[in-house]
Amino acid sequence: MSMDSVVAAEVENMEKIGFFDSGIGGISVLREFRKLRPNAEVYYIADWQYCPYGKKSDAVILERAHVLTENLLKQGCKLIVVACNTATAVAIDSLRATYPDVPFVGMEPAVKPAALHSKTGVVAILATPNTFNGRLYKETSARFAGDVKIITATGEGFVELVENGEFVSEHAKAIVSRILLPLLQEGVDHIVLGCTHYPFLKGVMQKIVGPDVEIIDPSLPVALRAVSLLDKM
Repeated sequence: MSMDSVVAAEVENMEKIGFFDSGIGGISVLREFRKLRPNAEVYYIADWQYCPYGKKSDAVILERAHVLTENLLKQGCKLIVVACNTATAVAIDSLRATYPDVPFVGMEPAVKPAALHSKTGVVAILATPNTFNGRLYKETSARFAGDVKIITATGEGFVELVENGEFVSEHAKAIVSRILLPLLQEGVDHIVLGCTHYPFLKGVMQKIVGPDVEIIDPSLPVALRAVSLLDKM
């Protein structure tokens, strides 16, 4: 076999994985995946024209999820990470039904670890309205609703901060404080990040809530799930 043939075979066998989100939020998952699979060929789509997804209609999100999936499949992606909680909530069931031979990894608010480790019995979930309306969130939260009090809050303005690169500004601190301080008054000791944009604000969040409140970012578990599926392919 010639050297050219060897290179061609390596390219053909290279893992190709696709990620999509409304913007840069999904990079919070991608960077964890990169630590685990540094040599995988990754395609990432940021759907900026429609960002943010949080307040878009289900019809729009469904249409965009299918368009972006088609684009990633045309690039040869064998596995797709829906790196957006809102798109997962609205579209992942439809995507799996439409493309039964394609493994999809979606986002799910990490209610379980928060519920299991809470000492105050009060946990908060930060997400978008569409995520809270989704089947995955409802099913997951229902399983633990009897064990802890779950408070939901929408990160109003968080996506816009991240897309504008405002991670640590005074403006960011003011917007994040407006959402988080009422949660502290409720006695929460765990805050679950239910949007892939929100981990970019984790630093300023932690400064506001202090060391006694744990902020749970599901990015690594999602990346691990993607790697696990790749290993089975």
